[in-house]
Amino acid sequence: MAQPIIVFDHVVKEFKDREAGKGGKSTRAVDDVTLTINQGDIFGIIGYSGAGKSTLVRLINALERPTGGTVTVLGTDITKLSEGKLRPIRQKIGMIFQQFNLFSTKTVAQNIAYPLKLDHWRKDYQDRRVAELLDFVGLKEHADKYPSQLSGGQKQRVGIARALATNPQILLADEATSALDPETTSEVLDLLKRVNEQFGITIVLITHQMNVVQQIANRVAVMSAGRVVERGDVYDVFAAPHEPVTKRFIATALRGLPDEERVDHMRRDNAGRIVSVIIRQQDVARDGGVIPASGQNISSTIARHPGVRTSMLYGGIDTVSGQGIGAITYEFSGPDAELTAFLDDLGRESDLVDFGTAANPVPYDRALAEQRTQVVAAAGAAAGAATANASTGNLASTEGAAR
Repeated sequence: MAQPIIVFDHVVKEFKDREAGKGGKSTRAVDDVTLTINQGDIFGIIGYSGAGKSTLVRLINALERPTGGTVTVLGTDITKLSEGKLRPIRQKIGMIFQQFNLFSTKTVAQNIAYPLKLDHWRKDYQDRRVAELLDFVGLKEHADKYPSQLSGGQKQRVGIARALATNPQILLADEATSALDPETTSEVLDLLKRVNEQFGITIVLITHQMNVVQQIANRVAVMSAGRVVERGDVYDVFAAPHEPVTKRFIATALRGLPDEERVDHMRRDNAGRIVSVIIRQQDVARDGGVIPASGQNISSTIARHPGVRTSMLYGGIDTVSGQGIGAITYEFSGPDAELTAFLDDLGRESDLVDFGTAANPVPYDRALAEQRTQVVAAAGAAAGAATANASTGNLASTEGAAR
């Protein structure tokens, strides 16, 4: 059974407005957050700017102290610990930064050795540890270079090696890839996954990029206005998001779901109804019920409505936690009554995002928010799973057509 390594219990963090003076207003950056991160997790905390995610992560190493509630790290309530008693806990927490935070006047090896010097490691142990880490992050030949001689990805590798120097049990990554290009981001994320798998280190990822969470996290929490509005396994949250803010994030990462500009082009170039069908290969257990698989019987539904004309416009399928998820966007047209009957039929077995027509467009954010996801009783889970397994072939053929 997974063991909790970080626990937030009704945590509140408020900042006083310094200019307003004593008795002035305060801003609540973290608002009644209760959250558990288990040992060995790669846990993504995602939110837009100002959501409170960076403040939340600073509570883990007590760089910020909560106004209310408790924060427990490695089995110790750190909420009111003195700086002296915090030191051994902080030694077990490494941190990776967005802007790398390397010393420009120190070499790569010296940057990595810095926390070892602070921790008073013997010089021969320092040298051995630095050599191990340089090899692990693939920078052996760059040991004597300075940060100015490195690429952004190489600098972040140095940052990761430095964070690993003292053998931490927790690694905090605050927007660690947002300054990198997509290819370098993938390389850094692969390295972090290797850190987790080889050393068993728990990683907490703070990001505003849903594709980062998609690539390596196993669990995720979505923050908005200081609150955790949605949480769960990454596949479950991707496959069946509840909250509008989560749906907007998913739209930026879900392969096959068109962005707003592409939808505008589709409506301009096609007179019919622009509808995305969500592809979800497996059932998702949420809120005491089961959200069934989606997009598994598109072809047979289309065949039942010969009066509706269909044109596939866009689509694709990704793998999240080993399961297929994506979207296929169609233009549907035909007599109003037949089109309505068809969409009702399609919507009984699939989640739809209806962007409307050029004449009657549905605003992009509203279309995402109004995506209808059906929840069935938990007793129907076995039947739903059988349906999903039986239609795997249909999913595969749909995927091929979309690409």
